Amino acid sequence: MLIVYNLIFTSAPVRLVNGGSSYGRVEVLYNGSWGTVCDDFWDIKDANVVCRQLGFYQASGAPPEATYGQGSGTTWMDDVNCQGDEASILHCAHNGWGSENCGHSEDASVECLAVRLVNGAALYGRVEVYYSGQWGSVCDDGWDINDANVVCRELGFSRASGAPLQAKYGQGSGTIWMDGVSCQGDEVSLKECTYDADTSDCSHSDDASVKCEVMVRLVNGGVSYGRVEVYYSGQWGTVCDDGWDINDANVVCRQLGFSRASGATGRAKYGQGSGTIWIDDVSCQGDEASLLHCAHNGMGNENCSHGEDASVECV
Repeated sequence: MLIVYNLIFTSAPVRLVNGGSSYGRVEVLYNGSWGTVCDDFWDIKDANVVCRQLGFYQASGAPPEATYGQGSGTTWMDDVNCQGDEASILHCAHNGWGSENCGHSEDASVECLAVRLVNGAALYGRVEVYYSGQWGSVCDDGWDINDANVVCRELGFSRASGAPLQAKYGQGSGTIWMDGVSCQGDEVSLKECTYDADTSDCSHSDDASVKCEVMVRLVNGGVSYGRVEVYYSGQWGTVCDDGWDINDANVVCRQLGFSRASGATGRAKYGQGSGTIWIDDVSCQGDEASLLHCAHNGMGNENCSHGEDASVECV
């Protein structure tokens, strides 16, 4: 059976097929017909664009090789190369419509995060989950730090520092999807936890929230100085030095328990990292409690090399 979740949030229609409401094979509508996307060079940046286009926070995966089944008909896009901040996959570079050298065994897919934080900031807010085509809130009956830890890790953070109740970050609207959530704390998704779908005894004044933490470390230096790395989405990565200054360094140093920074160096002074560059164009005011409270391009959205890894020196 062909299962189609056609979610059109922009002028460029895109849908997920043969999966669920938040995951599946990517198909785009062009010239009056739906077609697939080839997985050549398909990566998390491309998947992030699709997921945001569909109304999700970000992607958790970019599966290749027809993970959610082979499509049929035209393969519309090949060699997709998104920067990650585009509003639509149709804004991304690609070979041109129908210009491809792929078979449907190479159809690209996405897995989108079906949980988000609303009315707060990157690290905190009201918890909402996506189900049956719409976002809805979670009732705070039984809500605790174990539940919050699952949400925070699902969003890519290290853990939760709080599990606020009673709509601390404002009341939602529409459906309340979950009540009596009871997580052990090691689940990978909130939907894996035990919960009650009957939410008739809840109101939006009972909406649950979380406060998440992100780990920061200094590498290749000493206790108080080194290359800045942050832990996100299950892995450590670096910070690009574009715009990196003493305000940004002060935030990192205080987050690590120091009083302030004495230096904010770039150009990989303490050696080049490896793997993902998580943050670029950081712009802190200097009084934020965490680096992720500062303005930046979005996690993983960067145009840097590890020769530009940022460092700090704390006192």
